[in-house]
Amino acid sequence: MSLFPTETPSARSTGAATWIHAHCDGGSRGNPGPAGYGALVTDAHGRTLAELSQFLGIKTNNFAEYSGLIAVLDWALANGHSRLKVVSDSELMVKQIQGKYKVNSPDLKPLWQEARDRIAKLDGFEISHALRHKNKEADALANQAMDRGMGRGAGTAGVDSLPLRPRPVATPATPPKAPHAAQPAMLRGFTRDGHIHLLGGASLPDGVFVKIIRE
Repeated sequence: MSLFPTETPSARSTGAATWIHAHCDGGSRGNPGPAGYGALVTDAHGRTLAELSQFLGIKTNNFAEYSGLIAVLDWALANGHSRLKVVSDSELMVKQIQGKYKVNSPDLKPLWQEARDRIAKLDGFEISHALRHKNKEADALANQAMDRGMGRGAGTAGVDSLPLRPRPVATPATPPKAPHAAQPAMLRGFTRDGHIHLLGGASLPDGVFVKIIRE
């Protein structure tokens, strides 16, 4: 049985279902490290339908790549688009989805299955590999997600979906994060069994890098 769904008679007869296109990308700074994905969804004429971007926490690069694909599939299904063409610069993910590579990683297999389940709900699906320089917009959105998660930019570490926005329009700034409770200039603590314990009940948000100095 083919992995990819075929065009249904109803779609062919009505002509209502047209192809949409998506470029998706995922990255991790450290692999594993602070990770995020980005995706640009356009219609058949190249007009932007949505920009998707999310910070994922501490994950691997391949986890982020799959997360970007699943986000695109979810968006297409939620918005009534039954034919989808995807471009990614992850050769591993593309060939695993195409059935050319086996999925041996226990961390990736559930994500691969999630993507397969969503693909099966479409009338048509294609995925192809492109070099990174041909995936610049998705790469930029993925980096924006990582920057937000690491506190380097405005916005929250969630999904920013900007539907039906004609190009070119600059991405509007997302609402700033709610300020954290005031923290002292220097936090003190100690390490035990490889974990950092802060004194005084202090805490740090996710994605913050710390410098440890022996006293």
